[in-house]
Amino acid sequence: MSDSALLEVRGLHAGYGAVEVLRGIDLTVREGEAVALLGSNGAGKSTLNNVMCGLYRAWAGYVGFDGADLTHAHYRDVVKAGLIQVPEGRRIFPNLTVLENLELGAFTRARDKRAENIEKSFALFPRLRERAGQVAGTLSGGEQQMLAIGRGLMAQPRLLILDEPSLGLSPLLVEELFTLIRQLRDGGLSVLLVEQNVGQSLEVVDRAYVLENGAIRFAGVPSQLLGSDELRRAYLGL
Repeated sequence: MSDSALLEVRGLHAGYGAVEVLRGIDLTVREGEAVALLGSNGAGKSTLNNVMCGLYRAWAGYVGFDGADLTHAHYRDVVKAGLIQVPEGRRIFPNLTVLENLELGAFTRARDKRAENIEKSFALFPRLRERAGQVAGTLSGGEQQMLAIGRGLMAQPRLLILDEPSLGLSPLLVEELFTLIRQLRDGGLSVLLVEQNVGQSLEVVDRAYVLENGAIRFAGVPSQLLGSDELRRAYLGL
């Protein structure tokens, strides 16, 4: 893991209309690091993701990626840089096949590695290989989440943002998901894990942030967060 920041967010403000949602966010993810962004519904997690990925505009502040200023970059340029989000709710293309969904993951980036990366996705998710010709909308929830992550990996991300990936999954599939996240981290991929599942998230990441009412209330290693009764009660409900 490198000491230099791959993703650097400084003083970020954003919102909708006149309503401010993000209030001066500072956050970093280093090369090869897995970081958790924890918080309840309405804390601002998805808004932060979408600002970092160029889907919403920042009001003020800075978003840097690998030294480049992406604060006001178009989302296609964000993808080209290698900052890839697997959004909450999966957002697969339900009327396309599994294979077609994967192919679309390489539309903007790593198109020349498409065949190679499809094989990597199938190796990671053997069930997707079995269902390659199946319409994606007929997959189970767990299979759709596999497809969404596989599609994200098709772009050979420098940093993969996973937004609430465990939402709606059975306990067994949640275990499989967090095993996969650990595997991706151990393979050297930088991961920003945005989750409400606190306990399992803290088991697979190097550092964590807690977001509350649009502001960072804690930043540090999991042991610091879990070792403080006050922090656990105040922010994690543990």
